[in-house]
Amino acid sequence: MRVAAAPERGKANDAVLTLLAETLELPRNAVSLVSGAASRDKIVELTGLEPAETDRRLARAGGEETRA
Repeated sequence: MRVAAAPERGKANDAVLTLLAETLELPRNAVSLVSGAASRDKIVELTGLEPAETDRRLARAGGEETRA
């Protein structure tokens, strides 16, 4: 994913986490950066969402519907 925020003083990281929270329909405080603060590659932690539901929401956001 790409964000328009500049990678200075954590602005881009905050933008990534906010975008993920909005996309996954989670409160912002349920998405946290685990590693990669100064890197293009990041690892995030999601609280309150099962992996299968995360996959469904990401697929829906990407225009791919999954069937149960």
